[in-house]
Amino acid sequence: MARRLFPGAWLRKPHYVQVRLSYVRMKYLFISWLVVFIGSWVMYVQYSTYTELCRGHDCRKIICDKYKTGVIDGSACSSLCAKETLYFGKCLSTKPNNQMYLGIWGNLQGVIKCQMEEAAQLDFGTDPEPRKEIVLFDKPTRGTTVEKFKEMVYGLFKAKLGEQGNLSELVNLILSFADGNKDGRVSLPEAKSAWALLQLDEFLLMVILQDKEHTPKLMGFCGDLYVTERVEYTSLYGISLPWIIELLIPAGFRRSMDQWFTPSWPRKAKIAIGLLEFVEDIFHGPYGNFLMCDTSAKNLGYNDKYDLKMMDMRKVVPEMNLKEIIKDRQCESDLDCIYGTDCRTLCDQSKMRCTTEVIQPNLAKACQLLKDYLLRGAPSDIHEELEKQLYLCIALKVTASQMEMEHSLILNNLKTLLWKKISHTNDS
Repeated sequence: MARRLFPGAWLRKPHYVQVRLSYVRMKYLFISWLVVFIGSWVMYVQYSTYTELCRGHDCRKIICDKYKTGVIDGSACSSLCAKETLYFGKCLSTKPNNQMYLGIWGNLQGVIKCQMEEAAQLDFGTDPEPRKEIVLFDKPTRGTTVEKFKEMVYGLFKAKLGEQGNLSELVNLILSFADGNKDGRVSLPEAKSAWALLQLDEFLLMVILQDKEHTPKLMGFCGDLYVTERVEYTSLYGISLPWIIELLIPAGFRRSMDQWFTPSWPRKAKIAIGLLEFVEDIFHGPYGNFLMCDTSAKNLGYNDKYDLKMMDMRKVVPEMNLKEIIKDRQCESDLDCIYGTDCRTLCDQSKMRCTTEVIQPNLAKACQLLKDYLLRGAPSDIHEELEKQLYLCIALKVTASQMEMEHSLILNNLKTLLWKKISHTNDS
């Protein structure tokens, strides 16, 4: 009867259904707006971070202004500032004050490194002071002779390295490198560039280890900007993902995921041997002991032949220099006595000063990094022995009696174990 009196009335939705649908629409509209708002905010933050981290334009401008006014000179200056055949490519910087880019120099590929602030002193918990343009390239001064400059460089090496090796030979090596145009003499602008570069521990170590396999070759310099050879793979393991995806992946899952994207085990073993050889190179070498104070996968790379190459050695510092800096460092606990992430000393509670002896040797830190890397996918016939040697290695302490003997024994055991397993494969 009702249907006949009011045709179509039965088709109408009840009032509460209409209200519910309106509520659902409003909810989805609000959620959509919220997603757009948060996405825009994240993009803004990421863009701001990128522009702060990647300041290649500023770096190039500062260097080229100094070059064009005759303050500095070097083998890369003309290509960077006049011919414009040295280009900044993909940004690899992880800190604003240390600019790092993939670069193209003519038909060669390399990595460009530039300092946007003064080289940080080995001080704990403090940020480096802003770069002071006026005094950045203030030494040597006009009128300084080559002999006087050699004395300056010798004095710097003695302060950083102590009476180690043949320092005079090292000075001559620096002067040869400083002669950017290879005319047989070092000009004042070239000397200013060389002096600025020598304040950087990474540059000094690269010069010392230039004949070593695992140190990228120096290609050129201009001021405190320098170019090294290109390394194909810029991290020990992992995969590069767009930042928006990185945000959505939990940190624990990301670490596990990194281990999935690694070379085959024989190739990992070859890369690991390279790291052990680098540790050997800087352990009581001809110019003393160097300490690895940031043993991170992102600081290590490898080439297409799976030879390890050190990507970033800014936190590989001369032991003597580090000891001199921290010997009077005030502290309340051991946490006040850390440089970088891995160089730790103890706090002497009676004197409230940091002690000078770093607790963990380089080899132990390298083994800690390699443990999961090597054990994942390791052949079953060496897995147990490999695990045993790695844990013995991680347990190494500088303060242990006969540490040098144990260090040498464990390092050789690990290298022998790995080489025996891969020596018959194509990957070796």
